[in-house]
Amino acid sequence: MRIEGKRVMLRRLIQRGRYVVAVEIEAVTPPDDPGEPCYEHETVEFLREVVDHADRDDVGWLKQHGKLYELVEQ
Repeated sequence: MRIEGKRVMLRRLIQRGRYVVAVEIEAVTPPDDPGEPCYEHETVEFLREVVDHADRDDVGWLKQHGKLYELVEQ
């Protein structure tokens, strides 16, 4: 079920271990609660998927779904 309201695209940074993944997600501002955009169920599931793939070092998947940054030791 989709929430009614204004939709906006947001960039979220997810840090897991030596990776930071920047992903673009959709959020919605419901008309009855305009204080802050919220996530729909599908968006939350996608963010969990990103975390899972980062924890498994699945670099190929992460690059397909966002911008991947990796910590480089000096």
